[in-house]
Amino acid sequence: MLQRHQDRGPLPASPGEEAGEQPPGTAVEVASRLLHRTLLPLRDHGLPVDGARDAARSIGGRGPVGIDAGDERAVQAACGIMLVHGRATGGPRPLTADYVSAVTGVLAAQGATACLVARLRGQGGLRSGTSLAQGALLALTQYLAAATAPGAVSGAVHGVGLAALTTADEVSVEIETLDPLAWAGFWQELGVDPRTTGRGWGPFQSRFGTAVCPLPRELRTALRRTPLRAVRATAARHGVALAEIGATTTAPVLDAWTLAPADTPRPGPAAPRGHRRETSGGPAPLSGLRVVESTRRVQGPMAGHVLRLLGAEVVRVEPPGGDPMRWLAPMAGDCSARFSALNTGKSVVEADLSTPRGQAAVRELVSGADVFLHTWAPGKAEGYGLDADDLRSVRPGLVYASASGFGGALGPRPPIGTDYLAQVHGGLAAALRPADEPPAPSLMTVTDVLGGLVLAQAALAGLALREGTGHGCRADSSLLSAAALVPRPARRTVLSALDAPLATADGLLHLGARARAHPAAVAAAVGAPDPSAVPDRLREGSTAGWLDALREAGLPSVPVRTDLAATAGDPAFAKAVLPPDAEARHARPASPWDFARGDR
Repeated sequence: MLQRHQDRGPLPASPGEEAGEQPPGTAVEVASRLLHRTLLPLRDHGLPVDGARDAARSIGGRGPVGIDAGDERAVQAACGIMLVHGRATGGPRPLTADYVSAVTGVLAAQGATACLVARLRGQGGLRSGTSLAQGALLALTQYLAAATAPGAVSGAVHGVGLAALTTADEVSVEIETLDPLAWAGFWQELGVDPRTTGRGWGPFQSRFGTAVCPLPRELRTALRRTPLRAVRATAARHGVALAEIGATTTAPVLDAWTLAPADTPRPGPAAPRGHRRETSGGPAPLSGLRVVESTRRVQGPMAGHVLRLLGAEVVRVEPPGGDPMRWLAPMAGDCSARFSALNTGKSVVEADLSTPRGQAAVRELVSGADVFLHTWAPGKAEGYGLDADDLRSVRPGLVYASASGFGGALGPRPPIGTDYLAQVHGGLAAALRPADEPPAPSLMTVTDVLGGLVLAQAALAGLALREGTGHGCRADSSLLSAAALVPRPARRTVLSALDAPLATADGLLHLGARARAHPAAVAAAVGAPDPSAVPDRLREGSTAGWLDALREAGLPSVPVRTDLAATAGDPAFAKAVLPPDAEARHARPASPWDFARGDR
């Protein structure tokens, strides 16, 4: 039985703070900044848009998830962010920058902008809300799908390890390639046996989905005996990108997106097409709009996924035979669970974009679309004859939204645009890990997800401008501009013993923000002589028992998620996670917004 200390009562709640609910100020700041950027062009045209800014204030912590605490770290722990991020290093670990707050801030801006678009289209007043917990779950969409797919094998994520490597002169580097021949040539020149090189390719490529990279020891040894200069030269000869991992947390100074209005107005308002999707408050805000998407991997499909959740009809353009990502394990029926997670509900048209016939097919699709999304490599759009100016001729008023890895920030010949290089160049490799860990990118795809959300918000900003002015536009964003959005400390974070997941007799718990701020009160609540003895004391009781004790003391805390597959069956997540069904044979987050009628 737990020993309860009655020598002090529960801590009083701070003004404006519910028990366990920290006002998510960082998410509000991100939402407000993005809404300002979204609304400024409309204000320049004299349009009344003041009400949309208030929607950024409707951000909660726990949302529909039944947990006690709803601050950034508690949500990371309870929803599974710490679990996935910590896979590579052996156990749940916090992201030390406010990543979930950044995701949620973008979601809040999306909800507000979508409601504005609906109002400008004459759909009446809608208001939206979201929460840190809903943002965290959306960020885990692919991982949740993979963990709950029928084709998933229990314990399929084996081993630990980051992809970061160290050279002979003690420089940490991240390498990147999507080409197995480039990979083989790079390691062969460094003296690694081809069979060992081949064994390393699988975990290296699958790290995007598994969040671990257990490379053969021989690869790390080969880098350890080679100076940086030689490694860099070898990488350049084989077309392998390389970035030094520094200790700076500084974010690049970049706009989240750029928006260039077109001179040609659309001919008139488009009539709504198809059925009108409903939310709990009525028609979904983008009901009747059509999006054409030509994207791969995560960033672009996430953008289309978000616009579909907001009510748009989304049509994917895939190569003949379908996107190769459809067949990556684990499978959910006849489709990859990870692919399905971001693409269920989209219709598909196959087209070879390198041919005139395929290019004509895209033009035909765009002629009836409101938004065109792509994540093609630099120069591809012009080569296909499908740049913004080309498509504007077939669809005046089109919102043409594209995303890249780095935009123009790293010069005319940027490295391959992938999540982990964006983390390095965006200062996140250091910001997301505490000071007692070497800087290294998180193997959870943090910028791919956030980059997709930023691309979707850029498209929404374009739609709002179009509906307000009648003119289409071009919007451009990047993984790097998304990385720059993540609030982070000026110096690397130092975690105390009470800031990390704490072991109990049967699991892990994480202290809520209020508990972390009052370590002496935590010690008293659990019967420890002082804060330094809290970790040892917690090992003597169950997670549920300690959570009860902390709740009674006014220090609400949360269990740490250690099994992502169990989320779908957890009663606390019943309103936030949809179980497998006929549409998707894996669990997935419910829509991250709550819409209701009523003008602000």
